[in-house]
Amino acid sequence: MFRDRRHAGVLLGERVRSLALSDPVVLGLPRGGVVVAAEVARALGAPLDVLVVRKLGAPGNPELGIGAIAEGGITVLNDALIARLRVSPAEIEAVAEREQRELVRRTDAYRGGRQPLSLAGRSAVVVDDGLATGFTARAAVAAARARGAAMVVLAVPVAAPETIAEFSSLVDEVVCAEVPEFLFAVGAAYADFSQTGDDEVERLLAAAAPAGAAAEREAAEREVVVDGGGLGLPGTLTVPAGAAGVVVFAHGSGSSRHSPRNRAVASSLQEVGLATLLFDLLTPGEDADRSAVFDIPLLGARLAAATGWLRGTEAAGGLPVGYFGASTGAAAALWAAAGVEEIRAVVSRGGRPDLAAPRLGQVRAPTLLIVGGADRVVLSLNREAQAAMTAECRLEVIPGATHLFEEPGALERVSRLAGDWFLRWLPPAGAQAPPIEPGAPAQEGSK
Repeated sequence: MFRDRRHAGVLLGERVRSLALSDPVVLGLPRGGVVVAAEVARALGAPLDVLVVRKLGAPGNPELGIGAIAEGGITVLNDALIARLRVSPAEIEAVAEREQRELVRRTDAYRGGRQPLSLAGRSAVVVDDGLATGFTARAAVAAARARGAAMVVLAVPVAAPETIAEFSSLVDEVVCAEVPEFLFAVGAAYADFSQTGDDEVERLLAAAAPAGAAAEREAAEREVVVDGGGLGLPGTLTVPAGAAGVVVFAHGSGSSRHSPRNRAVASSLQEVGLATLLFDLLTPGEDADRSAVFDIPLLGARLAAATGWLRGTEAAGGLPVGYFGASTGAAAALWAAAGVEEIRAVVSRGGRPDLAAPRLGQVRAPTLLIVGGADRVVLSLNREAQAAMTAECRLEVIPGATHLFEEPGALERVSRLAGDWFLRWLPPAGAQAPPIEPGAPAQEGSK
């Protein structure tokens, strides 16, 4: 049916182009799907990105897929096959942990330090070189939804008819060039189905990066005066066009809205379509007062007041809100989240959630705790705090990182984790936010 993956991509691109999609982003599934996706992106004049997925192989038979994982903490399982094979939860967890490490490695290698393209409010075109069972594609579709895509299109050159039928209820559009009555193997549809290497994936993505960057929306940045509860506190509000939500930053002791680490994380969040508000929690006189710096109820009250002010702004008033806190700022974020029902997600970087201990059980927003593996005292405090929380809570440990995440790549990892968390839990602007239910306790890692 196809000479090779590029030929398949050219034919597929013509079909996808007929949909006249609004603001599309093309997402290739590595490795071979990226080759097809590059031609689809060229046909659409759209930016190209990768969406990394990994198959979960059955214990003792890794070629037999029992599910798949994707960026953003997405897991899709074949429950019927798992039951038939009697695969235990411990075995699934072991396979998932191994594949997660490989997923992170490939994500870092393929993107070369670039942030993922924003999908918020856009048409996500998920492309692979063919579908058999389709579990990796299911995980990819779920990841695109979680990142705020307004529309998800699955585009493949060839697929089994029963798989196409299943996806018709999972995505907005399915585009498939060939649906043979019997599909014995995806490779049978190609004259040349030779393996695609990592180097070719990296080359295609690097070549597409300038076009992707040019297609990203410019953010409108403005200096503002935030009402912190009767006090005017200086801040910086940055709102990308079509933002999926807004993240309010709470800085740690001895810091301010000019914190280079928080500004670096904020910049990364803006690149994935999230608005940010960085503001000073304390006045110039107060920031030298140690009692004020560690007055968590005071800081939390100001953060809550700033959230009320934010809801009244024209630029970001209609957006779902999340909190990002660092050090003592994380305690303030959790303190405020316990009393502000509208907060949809919280991320803590090297935080001191123990300082918000009286209110941890009242927090309903899904919370991500990010701690450096070498920050042993703070890691222990975060584990204790996680055990005290009743909301969805995940603890991510960055190996070798210290309290300030100064090690090469550590802060970039924080930014990526935070972006994935907020895009997962902040509903698209204008959408009805689902009620947040307290999470059930689970083993260390998430609960």
